Formats: sequence, structure tokens, C-alpha cells
Amino acid sequence: MNTLDEIDLRILHELQSDGRISNQELADRVGLSPSPCLRRVRRLEQSGVVDKYTAVVDPAAVGLDITAFVRLRLDSHGTGVVERVEEAIREIPEVTEAYLLAGDHDYLLKVAAGSFAAYEELMRTKLRAIPAISSIETTFTISVTKPTSPLPIREGAQP
Repeated sequence: MNTLDEIDLRILHELQSDGRISNQELADRVGLSPSPCLRRVRRLEQSGVVDKYTAVVDPAAVGLDITAFVRLRLDSHGTGVVERVEEAIREIPEVTEAYLLAGDHDYLLKVAAGSFAAYEELMRTKLRAIPAISSIETTFTISVTKPTSPLPIREGAQP
């Protein structure tokens, strides 16, 4: 896939807004008949532009009232160390997102916990157990100002 055309962009916009939209409704919204629309969606999926479909769950509705952003610094950046740190991060279910950073910190983690006590337990038993971490800084959220939203994809975007 070289570039995304206007119809591809409209499809992506609609899928980001409602991943469960029927093919018929999607086709109607983007101005295609169902068969060409489905072919385009499949092509977007197969090329990796559409990575996956998922449900967005309200954390509070499932008892995860605490959201924290955790910044980590490593004391070593050797290949083996970084691989072990990243594997350990991936193994912690409470870490819902993790990013390698450039700048003052090495990683930014988004963590979901049921309580401050649960977060403290996570810190004591899982985060502090990760090798080579020299510092951990946590910021707790008060509320969500802007929830996860669609990517601002523009015409001419290339996969």
C-alpha cells in the first residue's frame, strides 16, 4: 500500500469512531457499495494500517479508580538490560501502555489500579523488582480531560 486516498481516510475515521460498524453502514458513510468497501477494509487490515479492533472499557466501571503515569530511569542501557526491562514491563497487567522516551526519563508507563494500596503493592512487588531501574516517579490523575480519541489522519498519509 503506497498512500491512503480520501476514501481510505474516511474509512479509517469511521472505524476509529465505531469499530463495530457494519460493512453496509460503513459503505454508506464513505460513499461506496459494500463489496469495494469490504475489500478496502481488508486491505487496510492486511497492510497493518488497521492494527486491531478493541473495546474501550471505563476503568471506574471495573473498579480501576486509580490511573497513574510512571516515569522510569535506568542506571544501565546495555542491550540485555533494556530487553529484560521491557519484558518485565510487558508482563505487568496493570501497565496498560508503555513508551520508550528520549529525554530525562527512559520510559513512561500508564498504570491502572483499583486503589492507592493496590498501586503501592504494584510498586513494591513488581516495578521495584525490575532490574536496572534507578528512579521511579509517579503522577496520579484527577480526571480525564480528553479521552482516547481518533488519530488526526490527513490526506496523503502513507502507511
